[in-house]
Amino acid sequence: QVQLVDSGGGSVQSGGSLRLSCAASLWIYHRTYLMGWFRQAPGKEREAVADIAGDGSTRYADSVKGRFTISKDSARRTLYLQMNSLKPEDTAMYYCAADYRPQYISGSPRSWGQGTQVTVSS
Repeated sequence: QVQLVDSGGGSVQSGGSLRLSCAASLWIYHRTYLMGWFRQAPGKEREAVADIAGDGSTRYADSVKGRFTISKDSARRTLYLQMNSLKPEDTAMYYCAADYRPQYISGSPRSWGQGTQVTVSS
């Protein structure tokens, strides 16, 4: 399995920005291989935030559209999540994840980062 290490979380005020990074142990070049971000707040279910496929196509949760941008750098084997206009409701542990499309969209990708905490204060 691909090993993932995510980082970049922190505490910001509402309206602020953060950029999360996810370093991968290897890079899979396939149009159906998805990499992305999930988040989980205390007492809530885990939710998919954004993902990007091997062909560069992206998907976002409605709650983050227009504020978050997912990108990747294959040379650095790194996935990014640029988060702007952060809101208190974005507070959660964020996890990067990766797998081929069927497994990924099932909500149970086989590769996960350890998580990075994002806290947004009002």
